[in-house]
Amino acid sequence: MKRKHYILISIALVVIVAIIYFSSGKEVKQEHLTVEVQKGEFEILVTVTGELQAITSVDIMGPSELRNSRSIRIRDIKIQDLIPEGTVVDSGDYVGSLDRSEVGTTLKDFEDELETVESQYLKTKLDTTMQLRELRDQLVNLYFALEEKQIVLDQSKFEPPATIRQATIDLEKAQRAYEQAKDNYKLKEQQAKANMREATIELEKARRKVQELNDVLNKFTIFAPQAGMVIYKKEWNGQKRKVGSMISPWDLTVATLPDLSEMSSKTYVNEIDISKIKEGQKVRIGVDAFPDNKYTGVVADVANIGEQLPNTDAKVFEVVINVDQTDSIMRPAMTTSNQIITNVYQDVLYVPLEALHNEDSLTFVYTTTHKKQIVVTGASNENYIIIEQGLDEDDEVYLSVPENIEKFKLAGEELIPVLQERERLKREKQDSSMKPVNEEKMPMPGKRRKQ
Repeated sequence: MKRKHYILISIALVVIVAIIYFSSGKEVKQEHLTVEVQKGEFEILVTVTGELQAITSVDIMGPSELRNSRSIRIRDIKIQDLIPEGTVVDSGDYVGSLDRSEVGTTLKDFEDELETVESQYLKTKLDTTMQLRELRDQLVNLYFALEEKQIVLDQSKFEPPATIRQATIDLEKAQRAYEQAKDNYKLKEQQAKANMREATIELEKARRKVQELNDVLNKFTIFAPQAGMVIYKKEWNGQKRKVGSMISPWDLTVATLPDLSEMSSKTYVNEIDISKIKEGQKVRIGVDAFPDNKYTGVVADVANIGEQLPNTDAKVFEVVINVDQTDSIMRPAMTTSNQIITNVYQDVLYVPLEALHNEDSLTFVYTTTHKKQIVVTGASNENYIIIEQGLDEDDEVYLSVPENIEKFKLAGEELIPVLQERERLKREKQDSSMKPVNEEKMPMPGKRRKQ
């Protein structure tokens, strides 16, 4: 009896569980979510991810002589040491250092060149000194010879005319030789001065190159130009400069000191949405690291030319959004979520996008009054769409296709002409955009245009 009693109880429990299961399954199957048509303010948003950056910043630079000097030609220099990113420094604090190896090799070449120029300078000085001394000795000898010829002429006044004439000719020759030697000495002296001036210029140039390079080497230890937080500079490919990175004379920035009191978010908008973005539009900004903090901003700049980001195929346009508020938690490179408000409609009806259905160019919704209601729609955002005609406030619609849709009565057929007219205008606009410019003026193939 006991065993039979237990069996009956077990069968009863199984039947009860089965009834509960099948009845609850039927209810879930028949349950459909509905929503009321809402009325009020409707925003068109473009949501993009951005990155915080300072609007203004001061660059921490390598030696400017690498760019401005005409004698120093160094292409790339490695960053040998750099303090951690985010370090707060005061003016004059140590930031980093540059690798001296390549510049040290160049300095050794300059010093060797200086030694060569100094030797050449000394040689030129000795050569000109000896040459001018020899010319001065010649001048003295010619002067004495001139005096001797004058004495001979003076002593020949009682000699025959031929002897006097010969003495006169010898004196004139000595006079001419002396004058020519004086002129030659002046030319040689000018030439010697020019040679020495050239040698001096080369020597000063070589010394200046060595001095400039020594001054540059002294600046290979980098210090902060002012107080601030050190942020590593980003390369063109998005990578940050760090220890081992290279700087060039055309871009000497080692790191930056951003002004954290004025921040912006740099983002990229795809080519489909860029036509909606205009300068001055309001933006809602969130910082991913602090989701509870909300900020506002304004579109400050929209790029005119698109670009292709690395590892992507889509074309995007750079958009800069200035943040209205100042907050000490904001740091450059933090990720932001930006909602750009491109348009706002007042007092309009709207429903979720899931409630909308399409069939044979007709747009409709299913209402809780068992109607397949044709609607005329307007602008949409990521979640909702405006209903211009076909529904009233507080009408209730299904978010999915309900059961027994064949029992729903089609309503709003008077709106079909409106939808057809919209479709016609849309096609005309597409056709006009695809039509070649001045098509009617283009000559037919094989025919010449009349002159």
